[in-house]
This record gives sequence, structure tokens and C-alpha cells, in this order.
Amino acid sequence: MIFYFSGTGNSQLVALQMAERLGDTAVSLNRLIKQGETGSFGSERALAFVAPTYSWRIPRVMERWIEGAEFSGCKDAYFVLTCEGSAGNAAKYARRLCKRVGISFRGLAEVAMPGNYLALGPTPNADECRAIVEEARPRIDRLADLVGEGKPFPEKPVTLKGRLESGPVNPLFYRFYVHDAGFASSEACTSCGKCAARCPLGNVELVGGRPSWKGNCTHCMACIAGCPVEAIEYKTVSNGRHRHYIMDDALCWEDAEAPR
Repeated sequence: MIFYFSGTGNSQLVALQMAERLGDTAVSLNRLIKQGETGSFGSERALAFVAPTYSWRIPRVMERWIEGAEFSGCKDAYFVLTCEGSAGNAAKYARRLCKRVGISFRGLAEVAMPGNYLALGPTPNADECRAIVEEARPRIDRLADLVGEGKPFPEKPVTLKGRLESGPVNPLFYRFYVHDAGFASSEACTSCGKCAARCPLGNVELVGGRPSWKGNCTHCMACIAGCPVEAIEYKTVSNGRHRHYIMDDALCWEDAEAPR
């Protein structure tokens, strides 16, 4: 069973490709998190958790969800983190998470995908994004094959920089940077409501026909990257940058109301 959390579609694409390769089921955590559901899951196959790298670790929203869920059957757990650069020492913290919840850590692997963090730095253009995705597909298949064969992901040497990034830098990043105060909409907003519908934390609502952020943001970039008219900006940082959004909304939200 493959669980994924995804803001703009990178991790969804990886999870869906792995599920197809393995003949397995992909489960959207966006929907479950938004609906406040954890639940019990039984699987005869290994568990795989796919998510973006958030400050060189698993996203806190996914970690909290895993801590609240129950898993039975096969408890082998693999982690796949999408990133533009490196996942640092994320494996250390994924291993600790597995120990806390009683599942067996089988490794953490990175998959290079298009940069989508509009609130921080430059993003690739559309052609570059497509090329990066296609280049990633063989690696996704290789990782899926390791899961299917029950083999652990190869361990990657961790640099001192990686230890610092995943260690003391991670909580500082959340404390000082991950907030929604910088988001705003322009007059181009059409009041379509897709930003509110797509927010996995229910942090966006329309007030007077315009999006308003309520202070519980994880910086997934779903609202800004998925806006069909590019009416949302993050301060002035996102101005003129390509918005990478490849999420299949219907699959992400399944039986919940899908953004149209």
C-alpha cells in the first residue's frame, strides 16, 4: 500500500507510477488529513510513504498522520522523498518515526523532481519541468522494484551539511519560515475556490470571493501553484516564476469533492 502527500503533484506522480508498477493501491493523504481521518490499514504488501522533502525531512503533516494511524499485516516501510536537491539526513528521522509507531524501516530514497517552492527560490520553466519528470521515471521504477522484491533501499552517505540541515535547521525553518503571512491574491482572482478546495489543511477559505489564509499553513504550494489564473503570489518572491502543478485532482481527492 502506497500513501502519498503531495502539494503540486510531484509526489503523487511518483506514488501512482510505483503503484502501477507494483499492482498496488495508492492512497491520498491529502484527503485523509483534510478530513481528519487516520484509521487502521491492513496490507499483505510493504508500506511505502511518498512525500516532498520539507526542510530535509518528511513533512510534519505526514509524520503526524503516520503517528495517528494503525498498520497491520506487513509492516515493512519504505520512504520516497521527492526533492530538487537533497533530503539531507531525513532517513535518521524516518527510522525514529518507524520505531515510535511499530513499523520496520526499510530505507529512504530520493527522487529528483521539478522545483515547486515558489516561496523560496527560482523554479524551472515548463520545458525543464517536463524533462526532469521524464528523467525521474526510470529511478521510480527501480525503487518500486526494490519494494516489490522486499529489498532495502541502499543507504546513502550523509554529509555534515546534511546532518545540520535535517537536524537543527529543520525546526528553525518551520519556526521562522513556514507560515502563510506572505500569500495574497490579486485582482485577477476569479473566485473559483480551487485554492480552498485543494488545501490539505483546510487553511484557505474564500472571504468576499477572495482567498484568505487562516494561519495553519505547511507551505505545500497547492494554492499558489494550482491557481488557474496565477492570481496568488507569495510576497514578491514568486513574481514571474513558473508554477509547476501536475496534480490529478480527481485522484488526489477520490471520494471527497474534487476541485473542478
